[in-house]
Amino acid sequence: MTDATPDAPATVAVAEHTPLQRAMILATVTFATMLYGMTVLIVTVILPQMQGTLSATTDQISWVMTLNIVATAVVTPMTGWLTQNFGRRRVMLFGVMGFTIATVFCGMAGSLETLILYRVFQGAFGAPLVPLANAIILDVYPRHQHGMATAVFGMGVVIGPVFGPVFGGVLTEMYNWRWAFFMIVPFGIVGFAALWWVLPSGAARRRVRFDWVGFLALSLAVVCLQIMLDQGERNDWFDSLPITLTAGAAVFGFYLFAVHTVTAQNPFLNLRLLRDRNYTLGLIIVTVYGMLNFTPMVMMPPMLKSLMGFPESIIGLMVAARGAGALVGFFLSMWVGKLDPRIGMTIGFCMQGISGWHMAGFDMNVTLLDVALASWVQGISIGLIWVPLVTATFKTMDRVHLEETTAVFHLLRNIGSSIFIALSVAVLIRTTGINYARMIEFVTPFNPLMDFPAVAALWDLATTKGLAAASSEISRQASMIGYINSFGLYMTASFSVLPLVWLVRNPKT
Repeated sequence: MTDATPDAPATVAVAEHTPLQRAMILATVTFATMLYGMTVLIVTVILPQMQGTLSATTDQISWVMTLNIVATAVVTPMTGWLTQNFGRRRVMLFGVMGFTIATVFCGMAGSLETLILYRVFQGAFGAPLVPLANAIILDVYPRHQHGMATAVFGMGVVIGPVFGPVFGGVLTEMYNWRWAFFMIVPFGIVGFAALWWVLPSGAARRRVRFDWVGFLALSLAVVCLQIMLDQGERNDWFDSLPITLTAGAAVFGFYLFAVHTVTAQNPFLNLRLLRDRNYTLGLIIVTVYGMLNFTPMVMMPPMLKSLMGFPESIIGLMVAARGAGALVGFFLSMWVGKLDPRIGMTIGFCMQGISGWHMAGFDMNVTLLDVALASWVQGISIGLIWVPLVTATFKTMDRVHLEETTAVFHLLRNIGSSIFIALSVAVLIRTTGINYARMIEFVTPFNPLMDFPAVAALWDLATTKGLAAASSEISRQASMIGYINSFGLYMTASFSVLPLVWLVRNPKT
């Protein structure tokens, strides 16, 4: 994308807003971002009921999530170009309006095909909201207030996906899955009205030619990568020809995009921005941050449900504990953000690693207090990391490039989340199978331990019932080991990013 000339110098853009106007802009764009964030994981709660209502298989219903993520990943990098040509106000209003209308049709969908189509529109219209809102906040606030503004905005980015599944699950139990979508519609209308009233009417900077080759190459790479990550475990990864072809297409797309970007005069994304050291390091760190952000929310509920037998209401409270911790973390970050940003990120990633170490010690007798404590600590760490990370990444970035750079920033956050969730699930399934095969070798009449009265009473290997009971218990224990291994991977990723944090420069205000 070509460099564009801003409408006015950055100092003028900041000075022309009063503190009240800035606060109103911050509140409205954060509210719009939170609405979109609520739909990110809300489908994970209502998938079983949707599957039954729409008579879909497990593989078929999974496309409701997969293609929504794909649509978001494709449109997110377009945020800079859209803003250059149509202006921030139009893009935000059109995005919120389209997102709200698509959400209505999601709740009204009568077939799986129409639901998937509306979820694609929902992801496409909502994709520019987060990066553009981030750019608006960084632009209207002076640099010395970025920490406070980013802390408030971060609540919408992080807490929306936390509380969306909680309220969506309650409405699904009370009524049906459609109300998980309908509950968002009134707030979407309010958000549109607030944005219409608050956002200043700024014209587009100037028309910029769209780089179709770069866009299509990047879209091919991102779409194939997302599909490979989501469907890989179901299809046995590279033992499956479709997954192998999808991976090859992703590699080809990235290669074509890289070559075209280096050689084109006006590429889709400006690689010259990577000369900014903090921005480049911030992209790497936010990818790891995305890897750690949603993974526990995906891994913990099925563990608590299938292995420990906790009801959905209790599982929802565990998720809410993470949201409560995030609130504490963002409030603390308003103070930590005044310090060296590397300090806040170091504390946050260390807390993530300690929580991973704590979860790696779980067993079949884990208590609700242990789970709530791990979730709460993770929530605090999310807030502590986010504010200094955003502040340090864009501290030295020219405001002219905020839309493009924030789009790439949030794109990598989402891709990191998809990669690590797929990797964690793969570790869970593969190590569960390996440990089941190892443990089942000891379940034999020739093992003297099987002659103990307490064991023989539960696992009578001479009967079908006893064999089934033994197989069920070994399967539970093997699955627990699989979860422990995935939590160990989470801990390793948390600590591994710490050296990169201290390569970030701390530019003076």
